[in-house]
Amino acid sequence: MIERIAIFRALQLGDMLCCVPALRALRAAHPRAHIVLIGLPWASSFVTRYRSLIDELVPFPGAVGFPEQEETDAGLPSFWSAMQERRFDLAIQLHGSGGVANDIVEQMGARLNAGYLKPDEAMREGVFIPWPDTLPEIARYNALMDALGIDASHTDLDIPLSDEDIRECAWLLNAYELDSTRLVLVHAGSQLPSRRWPAERFAQVALSLAHAGWQIALTGSAGEAPITSHIARALEGCDAIDLTGKTSLGGLAALVAKAQLVVCNDTGISHIAAAMRTKSVVIASGSDTRRWAPLDHQRHRVLADYPSCRPCSFRDCPYGHPCALNISVAQVLDVAHAQLPEPRFHTAPIHAHC
Repeated sequence: MIERIAIFRALQLGDMLCCVPALRALRAAHPRAHIVLIGLPWASSFVTRYRSLIDELVPFPGAVGFPEQEETDAGLPSFWSAMQERRFDLAIQLHGSGGVANDIVEQMGARLNAGYLKPDEAMREGVFIPWPDTLPEIARYNALMDALGIDASHTDLDIPLSDEDIRECAWLLNAYELDSTRLVLVHAGSQLPSRRWPAERFAQVALSLAHAGWQIALTGSAGEAPITSHIARALEGCDAIDLTGKTSLGGLAALVAKAQLVVCNDTGISHIAAAMRTKSVVIASGSDTRRWAPLDHQRHRVLADYPSCRPCSFRDCPYGHPCALNISVAQVLDVAHAQLPEPRFHTAPIHAHC
C-alpha cells in the first residue's frame, strides 16, 4: 500500500511543465496517496495550480551541484531528518539523470526509491532505469512511471486555468485593447543568455508582422524588461503593447490561449504554448531540441542551427553564438506567416512609422 509519495524535482517552470503528464499518471495510479513535491520555493504556485496532482510542497534547501539555488550542503542534514520522519512509502528522483540526485533521495529513507541511472552508475536498490537520453523530455518521465507499473501513455501538457486567470486575461484584453483575432505574442527572454536569439532580430520580426497588420504584444518577466524595452522602442507608433512584467503565469497562459501565434526562444513560454494548443515559432539556441522541442511538430515549428558545440552547457556562449546568429529574420518570418491564419483584415498600419 502506497500512501505517502515524495517527488524530487527542484527546477524551473518549463521543466516542471514537462513532468505534468508523469504526475497525472502517478495520481491516477494512486488517487488517495499524499504526494509531496520537493522543489524550489517558487513552486508553491505550481502546487496550488496542480492541486489535483500534488498535495504539498517541501522546499529543497539546495546542495552542491544544483545551480538553481545557492550551492551549499548546509541544509541537507536537517532536510534529511525531516524527510525521514515522514516515512515515505515511495520517493521518486524525477530531477535528472542520476548521481548526486539519487544520493539525496536515498537519504530520505523511503521504503522504496525510484529514479534514473547515469551510464557509469552502479545499480541501486529500488526501481531505477538507465537515463533515456534519446527520448523527448516528457517521455523520459513517463518512462519511469512505466517502470513503476503505471500507465503513462499520454504526453499532452495542460495548464489548468482558474477564474482569476480568466478574469486577468479579460482585463488585459480590455485594458490594452488587444484583438485576439490579430494577436501575436513575442517573447524574447530566456533565463540563460546562451538560449536567447538577439533582441534586435525579435524586433525586426515584430515590426514586420506589425506592418502586415498583426497586433504585437511583448511578454516576459519584470527582470526581462532590459531585453523587451529594446523591442518596444523599435515598435513605437505601431499596433504593439509591452506587457513585460504585467502578467501572472495563469494570466499569461490564458492570453496565450487567445493569441494566434507565439514567437519565442526555447524557454518556458514554449511549453505554455504547447499546453494551451496555440501555434508557435520557437527559435532554439543552444538547447537540445531532440529533448526539449514540443512534440507536435506541426503546431509548433522549431528553428535551430547545429554547430559542433551544441547542445550547449554554457550560460554565456564563448564562441560568438553561431547557433543563434545562423537563424535569420527571414527564416523566422517565413515560418511565422506559414503558421498564422489567412488574415481577415486589411493591411493598414495605424501610424505612418509602422
